[in-house]
Amino acid sequence: MKKYNYIDLFAGCGGLTDGFEQTNKYTPLAFVEWDKNASNTLKHRLKTKWKLENIDDKVLHFDIQRMNELLNGFDDINYGQHIGLKKLINKNTIDIIIGGPPCQAYSIAGRVQDKNNMKCDYRNYLFENYLKVVKEFKPKLFVFENVQGILTAKPNGIHIIDRIREDFEKEGYIISTDLKKIALLDSSDYGVPQIRKRVIIIGISKEHTNHNPIKILNDFYLNILPTFKVNRKTTVKEAIGDLDSLYPLNGDEKLHYKKVSHNNNSNIKNHKPRFHSQRDIEIFSELAYDVENGSKKYPDVNSLKQLYYEKTGKKSSFHKYNVLAYEQQSNTIPAHLYKDGLRHIHPDYKQARSITPREAGRLQTFDDDFEFIGSQGACYQMIGNAVPPLLAKKIALAIDILLKKYY
Repeated sequence: MKKYNYIDLFAGCGGLTDGFEQTNKYTPLAFVEWDKNASNTLKHRLKTKWKLENIDDKVLHFDIQRMNELLNGFDDINYGQHIGLKKLINKNTIDIIIGGPPCQAYSIAGRVQDKNNMKCDYRNYLFENYLKVVKEFKPKLFVFENVQGILTAKPNGIHIIDRIREDFEKEGYIISTDLKKIALLDSSDYGVPQIRKRVIIIGISKEHTNHNPIKILNDFYLNILPTFKVNRKTTVKEAIGDLDSLYPLNGDEKLHYKKVSHNNNSNIKNHKPRFHSQRDIEIFSELAYDVENGSKKYPDVNSLKQLYYEKTGKKSSFHKYNVLAYEQQSNTIPAHLYKDGLRHIHPDYKQARSITPREAGRLQTFDDDFEFIGSQGACYQMIGNAVPPLLAKKIALAIDILLKKYY
């Protein structure tokens, strides 16, 4: 069976790759990721789960902005030595390039919180580095994942999505002109137990096919990919309900000193609760109990903002507290979880805590044998930044159909 060669850019801990690997239809030749914890996690996964060889060579822990070195080799005090992508790929054909530049610069929340509306954020233009790799290896198509906000972001007054489309078209790649209508996906429609809206941009090379690229794209988005939607969405309870319960301890000062607030004797990897103050434990318990018994003491955003002010003495323009509902899907799992878990409170009021990295991973559809390596904060961050592997798997299966049909 023919397999398609691919490169994963901005690979993170490997959410996209894990989905592609689950299909057994693709062969990864290289990965690029600058974050050390995510890079180490990705290497560990590729070695232990997928049994791939020469992983230390294939995973380039490096800054993609340094394109000349990335392509031709580097010797760096922080990133080590490498022969570069061109020698690594050698004469192999690259069929697909996948990945998504960091999304914070395009996110609506990021734009609201930044005084410059993210206009000066270098991450607005990291797609240019993605484009340079596409230009170098000329794949049949690419998969570019990002947040919904990329459709409206206007750094320096120019719609970033128009610039992306125009720049890729100059290199012979066609992107749909109707992304908002057909390329904005909700992961929960594909079996992920989480409301997570993301734009999946497919770019088709005019060189590699005799078919009309727009026809291919419309067929992919409107006919092929929708066949992988689920009939019934997965709930939070189905995703995390069987994990070990982690209850608050009884105010032991020594444990408080060690920053341990809940029992953490679970043998499940990455299923350790973060430390919560007694104040937060009481708030979480009260809020989760309010949801469970249906009393609706805090029925709207304003009441939750007021509670936050009363408990902390701080005012916030954002909705700080949210209890996950067992019989629904989770709200989006964000990288922000590394700072706090106030918007991802466990639905069991007796546990009175925010979700663990493993629970966040489950809600992102990472398998339990996927081990996240690094500090707890680093694990939350890489999980929130990742593409859900289940969504990635379905995209990969849909692309396989597309390639067989048009190439």
